[in-house]
Amino acid sequence: MEGEIVSRQNIDFQTIPAAGLHGVGLKNLPGNLTKLVKGYLKASTIIREFQPEAMFFTGGYLAVPVAYAGRSVPSLVFMPDIEPGLAIKVIANLAEKIALSVEQSRLHTPAGKPGMVTGYPVRSQMLSWDRERALQALDLKSDAPVLLVFGGSKGARSINRAVLAILPTLLPEMQVLHITGSLDWEEVSASREKLSYSQQEGYHIYPFLHEEMGAALRCADLAVSRSGASILGEYPLFELPSILVPYPHAWRYQKTNASYLAERGAAVIVDDGELTERLLPEIQTLMADPDRRTDMRLALRGMARPDAAKQIGQALFELAERRRGGIQI
Repeated sequence: MEGEIVSRQNIDFQTIPAAGLHGVGLKNLPGNLTKLVKGYLKASTIIREFQPEAMFFTGGYLAVPVAYAGRSVPSLVFMPDIEPGLAIKVIANLAEKIALSVEQSRLHTPAGKPGMVTGYPVRSQMLSWDRERALQALDLKSDAPVLLVFGGSKGARSINRAVLAILPTLLPEMQVLHITGSLDWEEVSASREKLSYSQQEGYHIYPFLHEEMGAALRCADLAVSRSGASILGEYPLFELPSILVPYPHAWRYQKTNASYLAERGAAVIVDDGELTERLLPEIQTLMADPDRRTDMRLALRGMARPDAAKQIGQALFELAERRRGGIQI
């Protein structure tokens, strides 16, 4: 997925072998360690040939061999989630600078490295949409509320199926913009074909959105989604109230992210195992209460950090400048 996204921006992309160690089991551990060693060797070659002046990391086991191979190069690590995973904790110990999505993440930085709170960076192109143009781009009507549902690039099966089950109740009341992910696309498409013509008019499905994701966030009145790190940046900037369903098999990272918004009155949490009982009433309650959604938007506005990418970029330029011996950039 990363290769496709980066290539769409005309940026050179190279891969290295790597694998995770946390929770993989003893059977897979030797093979994964071997992949990490191979990744370290290949990363060393890439760094030696490319000669970077600064390095930027956002976590994931793939970054660990690169961080060790380039430990002599000034680096900045960005902690997207409030509570970092094992890989990013390792990388943070090697980095000169640490950038954080929220103040609460300072609890998880290494001793002596307090980090700087930049916010979660969001592409400026995503923010260029106004509501009218966003509705037109996604073929949505302006006189009916919009529910946005998505679960990441591959999708979230439990959310997808829970939404499919309540579509007949939702569609008379609202439009549903459903970004299914790749895994369940055929199942969702087949379910849409079984709807009546009038229902299909209000049910818009996509496997994935690239440039139009900003349009989806701009025109939605309410979102149902997982609670990956991007919600810490995108939902505040778009002032989008949400029902968050943390992925239950990812330690507690998503739960912590969701709690951060919920505790500030900006979101509602529904556990994955409660989708069947709670999803429909929560959607209906929030859609029927514009005053509460206004309060949620105000809470989100207070969390927005529109200059996050600029701050991180400036910090990287400062590292590169030091590497170049003080040459002004």
